Amino acid sequence: MLYSIITEIVDGLSGFSNETDLLGNAYEYLIGHFAAGSGKKAGEFYTPQQISSILSRIVILDSQNPSAGKKPYITNLLDFACGSASLLINVKKHLEPNSISQIYGQEKNITTYNLARMNMLLHGFKDTEFQIFHGDSLLNDWDILNEMNPAKKLKCDAVVANPPFSYRWEPNDTLAEDFRFKSYGLAPKSAADFAFLLHGFHFLSDEGTMAIILPHGVLFRGGTEEKIRTKLLKDGNIDTIIGLPSNLFFSTGIPVCILVLKKCKKPDDVLFINASEYFEKGKRQNVLLPEHIDKIVDTYQFRKEEDKKYSRRVSMDEIEKNGYNLNISRYVSTTAEEEIVDLAAVKRSLDEIEDVIKNAKAKHNQFLKELGLPELP
Repeated sequence: MLYSIITEIVDGLSGFSNETDLLGNAYEYLIGHFAAGSGKKAGEFYTPQQISSILSRIVILDSQNPSAGKKPYITNLLDFACGSASLLINVKKHLEPNSISQIYGQEKNITTYNLARMNMLLHGFKDTEFQIFHGDSLLNDWDILNEMNPAKKLKCDAVVANPPFSYRWEPNDTLAEDFRFKSYGLAPKSAADFAFLLHGFHFLSDEGTMAIILPHGVLFRGGTEEKIRTKLLKDGNIDTIIGLPSNLFFSTGIPVCILVLKKCKKPDDVLFINASEYFEKGKRQNVLLPEHIDKIVDTYQFRKEEDKKYSRRVSMDEIEKNGYNLNISRYVSTTAEEEIVDLAAVKRSLDEIEDVIKNAKAKHNQFLKELGLPELP
């Protein structure tokens, strides 16, 4: 048993080419290996690398530093539900050295918080390059993020997150007046998804990009969630919605989506990408291959439309007519289109069949009459 585990770990590490980062990659691999083998509880703090890569590549696309030859540069990076920090590390891996000024992460679970700090250090981050805080993002108990002075408020070029799905929380009157939620309303007790989204969105810079993983329910649920979703759409903040395949996560088999948000979005439409059918089936989890990831990112970057089955740019007028419901299948669907039925042609065919039956019946009755037999009614 021990030999098989060691062999599997060695095989997993064989793909890492940077020897200086071997220890950090080994630690990251072991976290993923533990999550895969331990089910839901362990998977709560681990985002699969292929999904991290999608979010990472998306948020750095618009982060350009004119003084550095238009190379991607992020002043501040935030993950307010950072788990083991795998997503933060993944963003850094997609950037050149010295391309991030400061990294901020927050984690509520103390064990996972310690994992995150160790993970950052083992990946070669200096303790001056990142801040990981142990606290509750929904309560916003981190002083850095609770700054009331607008001039000192933390603004991030990139915000990424994979918060707990449909997390039950206890909103109160004080939170209703919180600067993060006051203009939108409070997410319901049964699902804090929009509370997490609004928390991160508040700290997004005017030119920044936010990518967050959420369950599909946020796209179409009613009540206060509909009000929040509607305001974000009317304000032009929802840029892209990406539907992912089911069974990609260690913690859940449900399909999830990625919401990309911006405070100064230029296109007056929403890009829908339905990537739910593009994956490789695995023993425990489905897997996104490099070509699947490239297809998603390329479609997002160039806002491509592909035969209305994979991606489509949907106008705000159409979204408004649908009651600001963002259910992906309303706009992009891999289901085969139903054949259009020509009712007039069908009626003509039925009339012709009826005439044939009448003629056959008449001839049959004539034959019966000649034989002296009763005719058919």
